[in-house]
Amino acid sequence: MAKEEKKEEKKIIVDEDWKTEAQKEKEVLAAKEETEKKEAEQTEKAEQAAGPMPKGDFAALISVLTTQALFALGVLNFEGQQEKREPDLHLAKYNIDMLETLGEKTKGNLNEQEQNVLENTLSQVRMAYVQVAG
Repeated sequence: MAKEEKKEEKKIIVDEDWKTEAQKEKEVLAAKEETEKKEAEQTEKAEQAAGPMPKGDFAALISVLTTQALFALGVLNFEGQQEKREPDLHLAKYNIDMLETLGEKTKGNLNEQEQNVLENTLSQVRMAYVQVAG
């Protein structure tokens, strides 16, 4: 009897549903892959519609900080924004301080044009701050 039990243990039981299960998994993976491909295409189209990103240089950094300061002062608004927002003088001062720090840390390392842009921008933003705060 022991030999008969061993023979039964050696039998491999094949589940006929495994092919169906494998096919379902393939279909799920294919659908997921298709979805990811469509999302990548949509992202690419959105990037193309927005246009290329500007060059990341010193002037762009100054522009970002200036825009933040002017927005905080309420001088700039979102496109389509109807109501006027209250100025956030604390946030505006922070961004102006960031521009000043940038000027201090880059002193002696800027070319003449970069130095002029930074100085002129700081003057204009400071004047806007005084006008709004005063």
